[in-house]
Amino acid sequence: MSVEQLIQSYAEGAELLAKSIQNVTDDQLDLTPVPGKWSIRQVVCHLADFEPIYADRMKRVLVEDNPTLFGGDPDVFAAGLRYSKRCVREELELIRVVRSQMVRILKDMDVEDFQRTGVHSEAGPLTLETLLERITGHIPHHVKFIEEKIRLF
Repeated sequence: MSVEQLIQSYAEGAELLAKSIQNVTDDQLDLTPVPGKWSIRQVVCHLADFEPIYADRMKRVLVEDNPTLFGGDPDVFAAGLRYSKRCVREELELIRVVRSQMVRILKDMDVEDFQRTGVHSEAGPLTLETLLERITGHIPHHVKFIEEKIRLF
């Protein structure tokens, strides 16, 4: 996939997520039809928490020389950030706004910029292109699980 195609897929992620839950009721957001797995609300909150983290990583790779990029444990975030009390509409809006801003930034970069690197505390060296690939795939990865939950309602 070219960088341009990758940016386009990244740009479409927020709408993909919103469409996947457009017919889900407030009551269904907190159901756990798959035992031991997160509810739809928890999945959306997880996605919203990691959007700004990835945006920060990408920005720092663009402006710093080999910055350190710290990992984060999704289960620790879920346990400590009160996902059950958060508003899904706000979470979706956060994802949309972060991605919209990043798309404008990324579209203005030169192709060489996508080979700039940062050093992830767990995964080691990562290029901007790799970071973009990972966050672009994050929503589709979780939408599959959301769709599975919806089928089980």
